[in-house]
Amino acid sequence: MSTRTATAATVTSGPSRPAERRRRRRRGAIERRRTRAALLFLSPAFLVLGVFVFWPILSALITSFTNDRYLDTVDWVGLANYRRLLDDERFWTALENTAVYTLVTAPVSVALALGLALLLNQRLPARGLLRAAIFLPWVVSLGISAIAWSALIDPQIGMLTSWLSSLGISIGDGLRDPSVAMPAVMFVGIWRNVGFFMVMYLAGLQQIPQHLREAALLDGASAVKRFRHVTWPLLANTTMFVVIIAAIFAFQAFDQIYVMTGGGPFFQTETLVMLIYGTAVLDYDLGYATAISWVLVVIVLTLSLIQMRFFSKRAVEY
Repeated sequence: MSTRTATAATVTSGPSRPAERRRRRRRGAIERRRTRAALLFLSPAFLVLGVFVFWPILSALITSFTNDRYLDTVDWVGLANYRRLLDDERFWTALENTAVYTLVTAPVSVALALGLALLLNQRLPARGLLRAAIFLPWVVSLGISAIAWSALIDPQIGMLTSWLSSLGISIGDGLRDPSVAMPAVMFVGIWRNVGFFMVMYLAGLQQIPQHLREAALLDGASAVKRFRHVTWPLLANTTMFVVIIAAIFAFQAFDQIYVMTGGGPFFQTETLVMLIYGTAVLDYDLGYATAISWVLVVIVLTLSLIQMRFFSKRAVEY
């Protein structure tokens, strides 16, 4: 009896194995065709990225190991440009200015954006108008805005200067004063970025399930406790994005500094991006400028990875 059962099982399962193999081969062929089709559709994007992103990055890395000065003969100098950074006081001043600018503008921008988002997430009169007004500086050209702010704080004709003087507050020589120049460009940077970050936080707030807030309210939690134990933890994903973007924006600060101070007075507002511009465009030292650029890339990449690692442990799903 057992022999007949085994024989029947063998006869029954025998034809199914080739059929199963054929089905697997068919599925594999379908997957390969889909993969080829996807790559075909993505190839224009890959081509654009390769030509305009990856090749310039690689080219800049190669240039950083040369003494390229545009029209002069290009020679390979190895790590000479990077060793030169160690003794360049202007580079260290620009790095210090960039660090100070980032440590002030990034946290202040994020904190103000969060506060404004919490406020404008409530039912307020003219809420839409207020949101648009705060977001408007992000839409306007920063160079044009910087020109307007330069005029407002001009020590001779500035309207803001006149108002401050009436309150007994003097800003000295305005943007020509080292103690005023850096706070001024920081203020313009914060004023410009807050609206963009506020919109990001508003999107994050509206993604929080309403029943969680209602449950906390029914439990008798105050507004502070609801923010601390419900809203803030559930904004971890949004905060990670906003903080990383804020840091990157701060390290890339250029427009308002170029327009308002040109890096002065006495290089007190010169950031790394300003130094890169001056070295490459004004001094024609492309090899050294690209070396500074790669130092900036490494700093931003390292900082972003640290922030992502920090916030990824606090990421939430709901």
